[in-house]
Amino acid sequence: MGRQIHFVVDPQGWCCMGLIIFVWLYNTIFIPKVILFPHYEEGHISVVAILCYYFCSLFCIASLLRASVADPGKLPENPKIPITEREYWELCNKCNMMRPKRSHHCSRCGHCVRRMDHHCPWINNCVGEDNHWLFLQLCFYTQILSSYTLILDFCHYYYFLPLKKESW
Repeated sequence: MGRQIHFVVDPQGWCCMGLIIFVWLYNTIFIPKVILFPHYEEGHISVVAILCYYFCSLFCIASLLRASVADPGKLPENPKIPITEREYWELCNKCNMMRPKRSHHCSRCGHCVRRMDHHCPWINNCVGEDNHWLFLQLCFYTQILSSYTLILDFCHYYYFLPLKKESW
């Protein structure tokens, strides 16, 4: 069973996603150009530091795209409820569909999601039962990339020798 692609039509979510992709592109181009490549040319860092930065950046954007298009656990229009489990289902008062308990209706997406955590505008998707681990993976890779960038910035200003070439 393959994963379904889920796409939310929400202008605010598109703005947030666009902002994230712009910041990611800016950092993927700007940080290596200003910090990594000049220090590599002068022998202060190895090529491994540059490759690690690009791998962290790639994992971060891949997890963002996966979390934003993954189905969060949207309930089907006519769910087939087993007779033995009918007591664990309830009627949604917004969309008038039967849903399992612990499901919530998302007002942004307009449907019920199993074990919904929240609607995240940064991924323009709900975080539910089926994509919760993708959201946590995105948070993890974002933390790794941010920490690595902060370490590089700190080393650039306080640890590395000043650059001999002016590359403005």
